[in-house]
Amino acid sequence: MTRAHLDGIHAYLSGTGYHVPERVVTNDELAGLMDTSDEWIQARTGIVTRRFAAEGEGVADLAIPAVEQALRAAALTVADIDLIIFATTTPDYSAPGSGCLIQERMGFGEIGALDIRVQCSGFVYGLSIADQYIRTGTYRHILLIGAEVQSTGMNLSDDGRDVSIIFGDGAGAVILSATKEDRGILSSHLHAQGKYAKDLWLELPSSRRNPRVSHEDLDAGRQWLKMNGKEVFRHAVVRFPQVIREALDANNLSIEDIALIVPHQANLRISQEVSRRLNAPEELLYSNIHKYGNTTAASIPIALAEAIAEGKIKPGDLVIFAAFGSGFTWASALVKW
Repeated sequence: MTRAHLDGIHAYLSGTGYHVPERVVTNDELAGLMDTSDEWIQARTGIVTRRFAAEGEGVADLAIPAVEQALRAAALTVADIDLIIFATTTPDYSAPGSGCLIQERMGFGEIGALDIRVQCSGFVYGLSIADQYIRTGTYRHILLIGAEVQSTGMNLSDDGRDVSIIFGDGAGAVILSATKEDRGILSSHLHAQGKYAKDLWLELPSSRRNPRVSHEDLDAGRQWLKMNGKEVFRHAVVRFPQVIREALDANNLSIEDIALIVPHQANLRISQEVSRRLNAPEELLYSNIHKYGNTTAASIPIALAEAIAEGKIKPGDLVIFAAFGSGFTWASALVKW
């Protein structure tokens, strides 16, 4: 949805925050569980460490400190928030949604709480949803969360090596607020191609089955995330630059106009190839995957909060968010700071 030429209310990011678990898991620690090495993991992914949640810690637990940080940055309180959007692939429970848990635990009013499940693209999809509510005047302040606990769904053995070395846990949050100033979300661009659903998927538990998962299924490992790494890489390096260019074209801009691209932290090698295809310097694409791994829906808001803290974004800058992941889904958003 293009915002570049619409007058009136805009949605801007008034506050950001993030939180990661205390436990740091090194490549060497994983090498003690499976046939891999620090050198092998870094060469293929760029990842050095990732964070794993503590026993019994869920996405709502990780999200609370991130939300508190974002509210402080926006100079707002829970009473100011009109809607909660919670992007996660790994909710605390199948029902209810984690947004409802946040609403109760943090003392929000009886506002709407919407969980969305768009995996790695969840944050950008959520940003687009929030933008529509704000620019139509329905809400003034929206809380958007991206949070994941992937570690409990990883097969930490040789059989699951290619997937389990990639993912980590964490949470990021942003507040989107209404303004009539010349800043905020200029456009968002959402896509999906379900024919590739099984190239990155979690088969079970499934409502197609009764019971939704059996002992035989568990013994066969059908409860673990599966990924066709070559296909994911092949599509990601096409869709990332494609959806970034889509945002540029929609706003009559070139890559030289952009101060920073904050991509989903999928794989450092993907980001490097995307920068090459965009004919852009590698440093234009912000990266913190070496510290946290792939935190799915949490990766962009975590990276954004760190980029702001490092002074990489200043007022007036044009910033692009871009994501690609399971579904396949891919998306981008262009924001004027």
